[in-house]
Amino acid sequence: MSIFHLPDLGEGLQEAELVAWHVNVGDHVVTDQPLASVETDKAVVEIPSPHSGQIEELHGAAGDILPVGAPFVTFSAREEDSGTVVGRMPEPKEETKDPPETPSGTLKRGGRASPAVRNMAQRLEIDLSTIRGTGPAGVVTIGDLERAAAVVEAGAVQSLEMAQPLRGVRRAMAQKMAEAHSEVVPASVMDDADVGAWREDDDVTLRLVRAIASACRTAPALNAWYLGPDKGRILHERVDLGIAMDTEDGLFVPVLRDVGKREPADIRRGIDAMKRDVQARRVPLKELRGQTITLSNFGMFAGRHAALVVLPPQVAIVGAGRIREAAAARAGKTVATRLLPLSLTFDHRVVMGGEAARFLSALISDLERDR
Repeated sequence: MSIFHLPDLGEGLQEAELVAWHVNVGDHVVTDQPLASVETDKAVVEIPSPHSGQIEELHGAAGDILPVGAPFVTFSAREEDSGTVVGRMPEPKEETKDPPETPSGTLKRGGRASPAVRNMAQRLEIDLSTIRGTGPAGVVTIGDLERAAAVVEAGAVQSLEMAQPLRGVRRAMAQKMAEAHSEVVPASVMDDADVGAWREDDDVTLRLVRAIASACRTAPALNAWYLGPDKGRILHERVDLGIAMDTEDGLFVPVLRDVGKREPADIRRGIDAMKRDVQARRVPLKELRGQTITLSNFGMFAGRHAALVVLPPQVAIVGAGRIREAAAARAGKTVATRLLPLSLTFDHRVVMGGEAARFLSALISDLERDR
């Protein structure tokens, strides 16, 4: 018998959500045959078999959250071992049973707690199985129980079963936002660009991409990663621009590589390809990693200015609001023009206000060019 554990999916990912199994117990599989699809940090990834053999047990069901290193598939017969194309996990020791505290290695919805928490739950008349634990290996903590009690007491829901757990993209987004809130010291500067000279056929996104690349040359401190007080920052010569894309499932931020050296037509093809990949939920993991700065063109929906969220290790994000008609004074006369609202949020731990202001000024200057 051989147990295949969920491999390391790279980039520091600690867990994945099981989407679907592609095999059944008793099946004979070959090396690199897809075993299952898992979703992790906004991408669906297929996990291939590490070797040929017959499947004896599948650990987990669709919707389960599996930590990296948890038992994934048990093989009753192992014919060869050529390694798997996903992950970098060392070959684990064979096991004959799962750890008693976490059957099948999955973090399922609630139930496991200390005696003190169980006693408190009984007094509060709260079913522990309705609570997702945030403690080690999914254990329900006192804090989890107190939050659940507050929800019930406030009358937000009649039963915790009515609450919808965050899954997939929304769950990954919640984790990223919490990480940003705990680490980044955000500050924002805002202004408008006069785009009255733009032509009707101007591509707004392309103009924004070009302007951001230009601003990064003027103020390179914003095209950077901050790795913490011990490791400092990395200033990037290349602009790898993350572009926020809204979907019903949640927010995706795929990356356009080296935008400062690409032709507009090539950038447009890249954006269109990213949209197709996002809609199909088949964005390669490598295309969701490595942003050096991000653009959020939220104005295509609504809004003027915004205090945006900087996702570490990045130090800046640019927001573009809805273009509006306005009156402007030119040579002593009032004329009609169009204004593009711009918001720049930056990590004030490592970016100075003057650097942010110079970046915004360069951004506006490029956008206000005739072409």
